[in-house]
Amino acid sequence: MPGHPGEDEPGATGIALRRLLLVVGDPVMDVAAAPAGLDVQVDNVVILDPEDRTEARSGDLVLLIGARGGAARRLVRALAERGATAVAVKTSTHAPPEEVLPPPAGSRGSRPYRPGGKDELAALRAEAEDAGIALLAVRPEVRWDQLQSVCQNIVDDARPSHSEDPGETSGDLFSMAQTIARLTNGLVAIEDSASRVLAYSSGSEVDELRRLSVLGRRGPEPYLALLREWGVFTKLRSGEEVVRIDERPDLGIRRRLAVGIHAGRQPLGSIWVQEGSEPLAEHAEEALLGAARTTALHMIRQRTQASAGLRLREDLLSSLLEGRIDASALADTVEVHTDRGALVVAFSLTQQTAPAADAEAGGEERSERPGPPDRPERELRRRQLIDLVSVHTAAYRRSALVTELGGRVYVLLPDLVRGREGWRGVEQSVLALTRKTVAAARAALDLEVQAAVGSLVERLGEVPDSRAEADRVLDAMGRDLDRGLDWEVATISDVRSRVLISETLAHLRADPSLRDPRVSRLIEYDRSGGADLVNSLLAYLEAFGDARAAAERLHIHPNTLRYRVRRAAAVSGIDLGDPGERLFTQLQLLMEHLGPAR
Repeated sequence: MPGHPGEDEPGATGIALRRLLLVVGDPVMDVAAAPAGLDVQVDNVVILDPEDRTEARSGDLVLLIGARGGAARRLVRALAERGATAVAVKTSTHAPPEEVLPPPAGSRGSRPYRPGGKDELAALRAEAEDAGIALLAVRPEVRWDQLQSVCQNIVDDARPSHSEDPGETSGDLFSMAQTIARLTNGLVAIEDSASRVLAYSSGSEVDELRRLSVLGRRGPEPYLALLREWGVFTKLRSGEEVVRIDERPDLGIRRRLAVGIHAGRQPLGSIWVQEGSEPLAEHAEEALLGAARTTALHMIRQRTQASAGLRLREDLLSSLLEGRIDASALADTVEVHTDRGALVVAFSLTQQTAPAADAEAGGEERSERPGPPDRPERELRRRQLIDLVSVHTAAYRRSALVTELGGRVYVLLPDLVRGREGWRGVEQSVLALTRKTVAAARAALDLEVQAAVGSLVERLGEVPDSRAEADRVLDAMGRDLDRGLDWEVATISDVRSRVLISETLAHLRADPSLRDPRVSRLIEYDRSGGADLVNSLLAYLEAFGDARAAAERLHIHPNTLRYRVRRAAAVSGIDLGDPGERLFTQLQLLMEHLGPAR
């Protein structure tokens, strides 16, 4: 707020709201309104009950408990007048039916406002914008006392110094090394794939190899050459086998265990356990194997960890895509215009068999490894996709923003301007960018990716609509569009009818009451007798009753098809002369043919 000392200025006593949100992190609070930006100063965190006297000082973040409807709006206004920096509220999804209020200030139309859910938040947001105070929406499951304690501790910790980056890691790998040391009763070192020491446990009785490795942050070359000669690195890279290295007193090497760290078949590094004066624990090898799988996740996250500022941008973008914040809150952090066109592109990794890594020697072609990728490999693929999408979209538009939600990667392309051809030229260039990105994911990273381009919206605040449309297309592509089509990139105009069919089938799947028992009887008969009546009848209906066309598709004689159709009608009792019965039979058979949603 005006008059507050800046975050890095002498005399600052608290923390900028931006930094507080960053440290608290998602999914605790969302920015619903920030009329003065996110660099306003928070000096204190207080809890206010509506029955208490409304008191607030300049710089206060007020946690407003239990206020609803008009009372909440009046308190937000009063707190702003007393100089509070921000107010945090929870909004219920169900409102008291008896309370009906006039429309919020600044809203269009005359529709009455019933507090609760989105209407309640929209009214509070309008009040906060008009009063000039930041509004934070707290998730319903968050306890007020815990939130007050956490936020106050963050503010207090920020007072001595503002130089620390809240995004810095807290030494997860060193903590992991200490844990592994306790489990194995040895001295632990975690190294990357180039034998650089990333973390190590404390302890005495180190041998010469460990001493030189820790001091030099990398294994000494003569020892590394010996390990290569003994085939240790080949074994570590090839799989999860725990490798034993015998004691070599002549070389100053004590007994060791080592295991490779992998994301799928991609080697990330290794864990080394040196035996001290006491023997290694009885189950040291088992503990080491589990540690390698856990450490893989730590290494992937450390290698790809976003900076603090980038994480805040991603959090704000996620909130905007989900419709939880106003577009102005994002525009305050990122240089984008709220009154220009924008669209959302969504990317999704498809299910695929994980390829085995190239053999170290001999250059054999990669073979297919059965089974789904493990968790570290999924995490690595996701981070690879985010990085690749970020690179391509940043080259297209400097202001492009990328985030991940629910396993999908979303790109916001803001500040789009209508060209000579209207929006068509813009949409075509985004489609070309998306196809190029998907092709690069396949060629460079061997990732199978599908993408959907949402429709262009003319204002930044409407991007949730573009995101929702892209999600609808991706949902259909992943659920029902595998019937003879190989879509990698699509828009709603490409696949509208299939999206609508897909969503209809999803609704049918979700409600067992929407079943014709006669069709169910046919399906059960087909399963038990193996007569292939279901596929034959479905092909016949999809061909509008053209027996020759349907038979050609199934590679059978037309008379065979006609017999199966008559048999299906007799077994089920369905009247194929009734258009309504034909329509619903086709839908239910199509749902059966495609199977459950993926």
